[in-house]
Formats: sequence, C-alpha cells, structure tokens
Amino acid sequence: MTPAPRVAAPGRRLVVARVLHALVALAALTGVVMELVIALVDGPGTAPSQAERLVRLFSYFTVQSNLLVGVVSVLLVVRPARDGAVFRVARLDALLCIAVTGIVYQTVLRGIAELSAAGQVSDLLLHLLAPLLALVAWVLVGPRPRVDAATVWWSLAFPLAWIAYTFVRGAVVGWYPYPFLDVTTLGLAPALLNTAVVAVVFVGLAWLVRVVDARLRAAP
Repeated sequence: MTPAPRVAAPGRRLVVARVLHALVALAALTGVVMELVIALVDGPGTAPSQAERLVRLFSYFTVQSNLLVGVVSVLLVVRPARDGAVFRVARLDALLCIAVTGIVYQTVLRGIAELSAAGQVSDLLLHLLAPLLALVAWVLVGPRPRVDAATVWWSLAFPLAWIAYTFVRGAVVGWYPYPFLDVTTLGLAPALLNTAVVAVVFVGLAWLVRVVDARLRAAP
C-alpha cells in the first residue's frame, strides 16, 4: 500500500508565513495608532500647536519605520511570496529601518523620556516587539531570495531622504526628533557625525542581509 502524497506542507508553510507577517503588522501598526491617540488626547504638549505635534509625530524615524514594516507585512499577509523590483526595496527598507530603530533605541535613547502607562505599551510595541518579530518573520518565512546589489543601493534612498528632511526642517523650525541629531544643542558637525555613524550601521546591515539572504533557503 503506497502512502498518500504529502500535499499539505506548502499550504501549512503559507499559513505560518501569513501568521508571522500578521503579528509583525499588528505590533507595528498598533504601536503607531497608540502614539497617534496619545498625541490627540494630550493636545499640543511642548509643540506650538496640535498640527505641529502631529507633524512631529510622523517625523520620527521610529514611526515611519513601523508604518513601513506594518504596510509591507500586510501586503505579505495577502501574498507571502510577493515580489517585484519596487517591493524588494520596500521589503529590505522595512527590515533595515525597523532593525535600526530597535538598535538605536536600545543603545542610545532608552530611558531618556518619562512615559505614561499607554506610552510604555506603545514603546514596547514600536521599539522591541516589532523589530524582533520582523527579524524572526524574515528569517523563518522570508520572502527570499530577494536582495541583490541594486536592491541594497536603492534601499538607501529612503533613509537619506529622511536625513535630508530632518535637517532641513530642523533648520527652519528649530526642532529635531532625537537628541543625537539636535543641531541647536550639539552643533552641526557632531550631529552630522552621529548621523554618519547610524548610516554606517544601516549600510552594514544592508550588506549583511544580502549575504544571509543568499545563504538561507528559499522561502516561503
């Protein structure tokens, strides 16, 4: 008697992929929504107006990286094997940006601001759970292979655009999202040096992801 062919395994792998991507999206987007609600409930705070506070909220790299990884993860829930030149860059950017968010927060920014109970929950989601879940999801279910040299270089466009926006806007309004970028306090040269250090970490991670992407088995 011959055994029945195993046809369910690929289906199970897709289910696992969808679940993992959904967890990433849930953590990232819930954290962003919580921060938005906090900003709306608390009012302008130290900002001159409510509108300015909202602009500042979405100017944080943390919020932008969580939005990016959340949207990309939702797209992967719909189609775990999604591909395409633009999507490859978006996927790599999502992974790198959320990783840098977690690393910089845990090494430089953790504990410098007093948080409310709700703020502590959103902090956990944005700076710990979303980065860890994104890494686990990429390692286990990909999608890959997706990272070539062109994808790595194009992935630099988004963080470079954010850096330019941050310094130009900061020069105009006198506000910077993070202390290590604050030109008014540190001066331009130290702020640019700190930015360069983070940029080097980003580029190093990008090439590391490329190497690992080529060595891990195809997924999902």
